[in-house]
Amino acid sequence: MKKELQKRIFSSLILIPIALFFIIKGSLLFNFFILICFLITSYEWHKMSQKKPYYLLGLLFLVLSFYSAYVIRTDTNSSLEYFIIILLICISTDIGGYIFGKLFRGPKLTKISPKKTYSGVIGGYLLSIISLNLFFNSSYYLYPQEMTSNIFLLILLISTVSQLGDIVISYFKRLSKIKDTGKIIPGHGGILDRIDGMIFAFPFCYGIFSYFY
Repeated sequence: MKKELQKRIFSSLILIPIALFFIIKGSLLFNFFILICFLITSYEWHKMSQKKPYYLLGLLFLVLSFYSAYVIRTDTNSSLEYFIIILLICISTDIGGYIFGKLFRGPKLTKISPKKTYSGVIGGYLLSIISLNLFFNSSYYLYPQEMTSNIFLLILLISTVSQLGDIVISYFKRLSKIKDTGKIIPGHGGILDRIDGMIFAFPFCYGIFSYFY
């Protein structure tokens, strides 16, 4: 666990600042960044599922997912804030689930994803709530926002969708009898392994934002 955790931390320390640079810059740089991510993710899905009956459906869903992320970042009011909030919830959910799952273990959540535990689910919720609260407090003068009941509910919903996305991709990996979708990120696997929750969270949030805003 220690060696794997060290690889994860080292990779994250390099990749997160790079990703944030392109996301914050927006415009052409963001378009280039999201296109590269889409192409790599699609290639990983292709390698994993090219002979499966759900192959085309998965590709179409990836198009929808990345389109949703693109629209949220470029076409809505306070687009950068919304994008970072979704990103932060998904990343915190993933980290919280991993740490709490390793520390507290406990009953398994589902056979589809054997590493998932109920303690990991709770940890994902807790860390996403804490992280977003810290984000609101630290960026209040840039993005005046407080933790309201609606925001709290939205965090829980996005975190839930992110965790379900993780389980769904784990299910497809089990069908293909592979552990990781790729090897591009040391300690994490492929890009699809790392953004499995996000590719479900962004279409969900796009639908929410389109309806309410």
